[in-house]
Parts: sequence; structure tokens; C-alpha cells
Amino acid sequence: MNRLERLAAHEPLFAETRGDIQVSFEFFPPKTEKMEETLWESVKTLEPLAPRFVSVTYGAGGSTRERTHATVARIVRETSIPAAAHLTCVNATREEVDSIARSYWEVGVRHIVAIRGDPPEQGAKFVPHPGGYANASELVAGLKQVAPFEISVAAFPECHPDSPSIDADLDNLKRKVDAGANRATTQFFFDPQCFFRYLDKVAAAGIDIEILPGIMPVTNFAAINRMAAINGTSVPDWVGRLFEGLDDLPAARQLVAATIAAELCAQLYAGGVRHFHFYTLNRAELSYAICHLLGVRAKAA
Repeated sequence: MNRLERLAAHEPLFAETRGDIQVSFEFFPPKTEKMEETLWESVKTLEPLAPRFVSVTYGAGGSTRERTHATVARIVRETSIPAAAHLTCVNATREEVDSIARSYWEVGVRHIVAIRGDPPEQGAKFVPHPGGYANASELVAGLKQVAPFEISVAAFPECHPDSPSIDADLDNLKRKVDAGANRATTQFFFDPQCFFRYLDKVAAAGIDIEILPGIMPVTNFAAINRMAAINGTSVPDWVGRLFEGLDDLPAARQLVAATIAAELCAQLYAGGVRHFHFYTLNRAELSYAICHLLGVRAKAA
């Protein structure tokens, strides 16, 4: 096969995307007025892509509980996007968590992202509140008692750092599913094969649940490395090499970040994935660009 024949046999990376993709986005609650402006610019930029849902996170130890509630309630009031609120087990009794869940239901929220949550101090061991939910599966079961919420939970392709083994981690996922979880969203990853191997393990464990790949566009390599170390996520050496020399070139970092994430999505698409969940870090540009490459287009108003 000569060069032209090899070229003809290799489809462009995004040639196969046909507009059959669904997306969802994660935001974090703003801490300042300026951050709130940035968040709402991002929400309004991404809204025309008709996301399946957007979620708003909860700070470590429940530190952003009120801001999370206010942000989710505003999304419900002012946009057409189905909004999901994160809830954790940390630093709250069952009664307090149930009360928060009821307040979400009352403002129109029908989707909860139920996670165990991180301790207030980074690196500390998780200790359940004496009167609280001990883990995510208990939280899921409790939320189902409060109201018929749609519930998403977390999944870990490379194993949760607190789990002794991948089998134990899969058992934990099964408990969450048995408690009533509707879907799981993964921790971010960089190797598509890591995700597909995980899907095989989930299926082999007899777990039947929709699993969405969590996509994290990398704009700050040092920050992503720190997050990966906490979450037990592998960062390939080649990712670091691509960001070498770009510390003072933010626009170049954005282009590299979009390229890495878009190629990952294209490889996942080739493997049959049709829903992508983006960790936006409250910035719309990268996620919007990647969605565009994947064939997702703004819907007419």
C-alpha cells in the first residue's frame, strides 16, 4: 500500500461523528461575584447544546452547601437544562441530608448526584458522621425514601483510592446500584482502553447500569497532576510532555487541552460511547469546542 492508499484508508479523526451524541456538564458553585459571572456565562454558552443534564458539585466537607443549592435552584429557574445537585455524606446527619434533598425536590430538582464525599482536610481518612449516612449506597437508599429522584453515582475505572482492590470497588458500585442508582459517571481518565476494560469488568460482575465517561480537559497540568494523585488516576508521560514549555502560554495550553480531550472522545466514540460528561471547571470554551468536533450543534431557539 503506497502513501496515498494509506491516507485514503485512514478516515479523519472526527469523520464518523454523526450528531448522535449526548453530553452533560459539571460545574462547581462560585465563591465570588466574578466567579458567578463566569459560571453563568458558561451555563448560557453551553445551554444551546441541549445537554442531557448539568450537575453542580459540593465542596469538601459540605463547605459549599448553600452555594450549591442556590446555583442549582437558579439553573432550574432560569434555564431549560435539567439540573442535578451533588449531595454527600460528610459532616451531616441523615435528617440534615434528607432535609436538603426535600428542599431540592421542592424547587424542582429531580436528579441527585450521590457521593460519599471527601473529608474536610485533604489526606484525612473518611469517618462517617455518627448520625449520618455511612457511605454512598446508604445515601442512595435514603434519597429514594425521600422522593423518587433520578440518582447518579461515581465510578472509578482505576479503583477508588480507599478501596483495597478493584473487586471490592466493583462490589461497592453494585451496592449503589442495588440501592437504586440510575447511572454512574467515572472519575476522569486519559486512556480509552482503561474505560473499556472497566466496562468489561462491570459487566463481568453482573452490574447493569449506564456508565458515562468523565472527561477532564487539561488546562493546568500541575493542577491535574495534583488531582490525579488524590484520586488515583494515571497520567501518561506523554500528556506531561505535551504541556512542557507552555506555562506562560495559556492560549497554547487551551489548544493542546482541546486536542487531547477531543481525541480521547473520538476514540471512545469509535468504541461505541455516545454520551460524554465534561468536567468544565466553570469554563465553557473547551467543552464547547470538543462538543463541536464531535458533531454536537447548538439547537435552534
